[in-house]
Amino acid sequence: MAIQRICDAMLPELSRVFNVSLTEAARVVWMFAVFYGASQLFYGPLGDRLGKFRIVTYATIGCSVASLVAVFAGSLNALVLARVLTGLCAAAIIPLSMAWIGDAVPYEQRQETLAKVGLGTTVGLVGGQLMGGLLTDTLGWRWAFVLMSLLFAVVGALMYRDFKRQAPPAAAGHDAQNRPSFVGQALRIVTAPWARFILLIAMVEGACGFGVLAIIASHLHRELLLSLTASGAIVAMFGVGGVVYMALAKHLIRRFGETGLAQWGGSLMGVSFLVLGLATWWPLTPIACLVAGFGFFMFHNTMQLHATQMAPTARGTAVSLFASCLFIGQALGVLLAANLVALLSSAVVIALGGSGIMTLGFILASGLRRRALKTDTAL
Repeated sequence: MAIQRICDAMLPELSRVFNVSLTEAARVVWMFAVFYGASQLFYGPLGDRLGKFRIVTYATIGCSVASLVAVFAGSLNALVLARVLTGLCAAAIIPLSMAWIGDAVPYEQRQETLAKVGLGTTVGLVGGQLMGGLLTDTLGWRWAFVLMSLLFAVVGALMYRDFKRQAPPAAAGHDAQNRPSFVGQALRIVTAPWARFILLIAMVEGACGFGVLAIIASHLHRELLLSLTASGAIVAMFGVGGVVYMALAKHLIRRFGETGLAQWGGSLMGVSFLVLGLATWWPLTPIACLVAGFGFFMFHNTMQLHATQMAPTARGTAVSLFASCLFIGQALGVLLAANLVALLSSAVVIALGGSGIMTLGFILASGLRRRALKTDTAL
């Protein structure tokens, strides 16, 4: 998550250094997301066949190498290429980890477990936003990728050492032979109405949530005249809001249930984005970012739960399709937002994103109610 968000706050600096528009500089964000999303179609079945831990281990080491390539990029095109390579490797890590949780944890405990594991991704979200702006303002943007390369190298080495100590699963080859093809698995998933509903919402969520989030730091820098460090730190409060949700998730899940989390989460994020887009007094923006993150992870945690349950017999493929839709939506959102900023304004674009995610919360809540009613009727 840190490597995904590391470029958000540095977009104005990349625009200046490479003498390109903000829309051109934004390629380092949306190209990452495109290849991150598209490669899910490869990693899902691979994880189901070769083992999820193994794939995540090698993908982590690959992220270290790709981040090192970014350090030495001499042009924007070279940096975009490095980000594409990083996206191809990073794509395996979170979805296959979620799929493993789906295999190992009972449904009744899974949402709480996913919330606990989500603490790591939200810390990464905070760290990526903050360090991207801080290092760009101080040592230079290349040092952000130096840091990420070192972190991935250390974690990858530790995972590889642990992987070599693990006993290989005895029936892996037999299971792989009896599994349907990826196309067969994917068709089985996307032809199910509820799975299609979840995948479509994931794509819109990526566009309205993560896609618009990518331009908020630039908006604060240009409209409120804040430094890149301050802008990155404020947007990092989005992740802090996620951490707060993770800490309270056990109680919130019991209090509101899946439907309440979806509806209230979308509403909180939508209102917060409206405040971020329209605020002229900067002290409001850290609070708005924190509440937006809290609301987003209420909504997203519910989405994750249903992603792990779309196809229990091909969970790696199902969760990878979910992640693919989420990040393809993000890529489309970043591309659309960057172009709309030139036509309208960043304030209007952020407000539109908030309206979209609020609407999405009500749509998901309504779908969950209908599904629960059908289940009760069938019983």
